Parts: sequence; C-alpha cells; structure tokens
Amino acid sequence: MRRLIYFILTIFGILGIYSCAEEISDLQQEGNPSLQVENQFTNVHFGDVLSFTATVSDNIPLSTLTAILYFGEEEVERTTIRTKENGVYSGEITVPFLKDIPDGTATLEFVLLNTTLKSVIQTFDIPITRASYPYLILVTADGSYPMIPTGVPNEYAATEPFPSTELPAYIKTPIVDDKGQEIIFGWEAGAVTQGVSENIPFVSPTGGTYSVTFNTMTYAATPFFEILLNGNKMMMVDKQNYQIDIDLTQNQEFEIEGLVDIADWWIDVDFFTEIETGKYRFNPISGKYRVMANLTHKYFRVEVLDGSSPATLKSDGTGAVWVIGDQLGKPSYTENHVGWNTSNALCMAPIGNKTYQMTLVAGESINANEINFKFFHQKDWGGEFGSATLSSSSDIVFVGDGNNGRDNGNLGLVEGTTLEVGATYVFTVDLSAGSSSGVLTVVKK
Repeated sequence: MRRLIYFILTIFGILGIYSCAEEISDLQQEGNPSLQVENQFTNVHFGDVLSFTATVSDNIPLSTLTAILYFGEEEVERTTIRTKENGVYSGEITVPFLKDIPDGTATLEFVLLNTTLKSVIQTFDIPITRASYPYLILVTADGSYPMIPTGVPNEYAATEPFPSTELPAYIKTPIVDDKGQEIIFGWEAGAVTQGVSENIPFVSPTGGTYSVTFNTMTYAATPFFEILLNGNKMMMVDKQNYQIDIDLTQNQEFEIEGLVDIADWWIDVDFFTEIETGKYRFNPISGKYRVMANLTHKYFRVEVLDGSSPATLKSDGTGAVWVIGDQLGKPSYTENHVGWNTSNALCMAPIGNKTYQMTLVAGESINANEINFKFFHQKDWGGEFGSATLSSSSDIVFVGDGNNGRDNGNLGLVEGTTLEVGATYVFTVDLSAGSSSGVLTVVKK
C-alpha cells in the first residue's frame, strides 16, 4: 500500500540528562479535502501525453494536486500543480516510451493535499499498449523514407535503393491521435535510444537495394556491420569503432569473423600471435580485457579491465601500466598519434610476474629520432612514474629527472643516439619489486 508520510517526530533521550518538561504537540490535520478527476484515460499508448481535469474543494486552503504514474510498484512519472483555491484545475502527465516494456495496466494516482497536510487520493487503472503505427519515418541527409510494418510485432522496414552502403539516419513516429506525440529514435552511447536525433550508423554489407529495419519495443535495428570474436558480437560504438569486454586466457586461440579485409589489418604482437588469417593466439596473462576494432586504422586495440573499467596499477605491481605522450602511436605514430590526450593512452600488455610490455617499430609506431612519453598508473592523469620510481637499464633510452633534457619521468633518447628505422624495439617495465621500484629495459629485436 502506498502512503504519504508527512511527519515523523522522534525525541531521543540522552543518558544522564533529563529532557525539558515542555510538551510537543503533533500537527493537527484538519479540513475535508474533496477530489473528483474526470476519467478520460482510454486507448492509451506508451509516449502519450495524458490531459486531466480535476475538481477540488475544501473548507480550509488547499495546497497541491499531484498526479503520479506507476508501472507496477515503480513510479515512472509525476507532475504537481498548485491548488490555492477551490475550483477546476487541468494538467498533463506523460506516459514514458521505454524499451522492452510489454503492454500492461498502469496505475495513475491523484493526491490532493491541503495546508495541514490532510489528503485525499483517487486512483485509476489504465491499460497501456505500444502503438501499432501505420508507418515510421527514416530520416537521412538525402531525404525521408517510409518504414512499413513487416508482420513481425512492432517491426518496421524501409526497402529502397539507398544511395550508399553507409546510411546515417534517425527514425521518428507519426502522431496517431490527439494524445500522441512524435517519438524520435537516434544513437547514443553505442545503442539506439529514444529522445535523441543523433544519426544511427546503419551500414549494409551490400550496396543497391537493401532493407533498414527497426523494432519499436526491443529497439533492434539492422543493418549493422558485425564483427565477432569467437562468436561473440562486438558492440558498435560508432561506425568506425566496435568493442567487446571479454575474459581471455593466456595462449587461448580465437577467431575474428566479419572483416572481409582482415588480411590487411595490423596485428599488435604484444597481444596477439597470428596463427592464420582471422585466427590468433592471446599472449598476455589471463584476465578481463576490452578489445576494440578500429576500422579506420585497421587494428585491434586492447586494454586491461578491472570489472567494467580500465584497470589501474596497484602498489604491489599488479594491474595495468598506461603510456601517454609524444612520438608514438599504434599502428602508426603519424596517423594515430597518442600525444598528451589521456583518452588515447596505450595499455601495455601484462606478460606475467608484474611485467608489462610494449613493442614498437622505429619509423612506424615510434619516431626514430625523438621520443617524449611516460608511463602512468591509470588511463588518466594522476599516478605516474618519475625518476624516483623508475630506472632505466637501457643504453639508448633514459628516464628524465627534470634536469637532463626531459621532464621528470618522461623518456628520451640518449644524446647522439637514434633508433634504427624499421627495427623493432621492445619496451618492458618490470614491477616485480613493486610500483615504486620499476625497471625499464629496451631491447632491439
């Protein structure tokens, strides 16, 4: 049972101290509020705006009339209007348009309150259904296309000779009656959602005539470019980036499907060993990782996770080490430069025994003549390695201390030294003695 509780007055005694003798009186609820709401709530759909009219009165001043909509026991919408005087008041309350909510009966509750907090309640059970639209509208930069029912519940499709395999578009509904409103479906946080008009990045595997489909209940939509990692679908972040959070085991073999040009992709040897085209072995230690496919640069970016967030470095040397700075980037430091942008931070591969590895090719993924990057404890500003916590055993790369040509912790090439263009260099950070006693090695392969 839902009840409005307005005052709870509790007096706590403190041991050894007597309370004062004054008596505290409870607020007296007075009056006789009367409420009559016209029942005009028929043929209601998700997304509708419901108008209501209420006649209210009392022999003492009134305060507010609140309309509350419940789906089951959950409050999903409320609106409050001021009712200073007796009379007739009108208002509106919106029925939310939500994903995956089946047709059912909602509860619409009206609560009239007077100035002494005495109340009266009137409640209505309202059947709510998902509208069967005669059509939806697919809106693109080049024009709009009708999406008609397919026969599958809540599914609509536009089949046209679209101008391109890439079809950024959003979808909107028609207004079906005087309670209805236009519902817009767009792209947000890597998924179709309502209430935004950012284009959905539809992509067809074939050109010419094809179908765009959308389901107004599940928000399932096609066509999207699909990439599968061991049969698990990678989520589309945008039309150029896909990702999946997945548990991977060291030396595990897996397949990547859906990329017809996979033979042209750059494979990060820190994380993967190619067995054959499309089939790989996972190199780092077992754990949870985020694998991201970037269609622009044709490479798989991998990050260590702690739960669903990028992992951080712990004091014992476990966790993750991140690289931020100038003159490096995968697969190309000129085309995909890291820079001092934390969102571009590269995650080193944890190879075991609290050791982290990054393999770079001079002239390709690292500048052969100059470097200026450093190691961080997280994919953000905060904890970082300096000359007091990281030493270098390399004769070609030094750790800056603020007085030797590099800021504290930043890496540089030893004076008079350059990297050999085309040669591979493996940067390793050994934290087996803890995060405050790191050792950097750089080995030319």
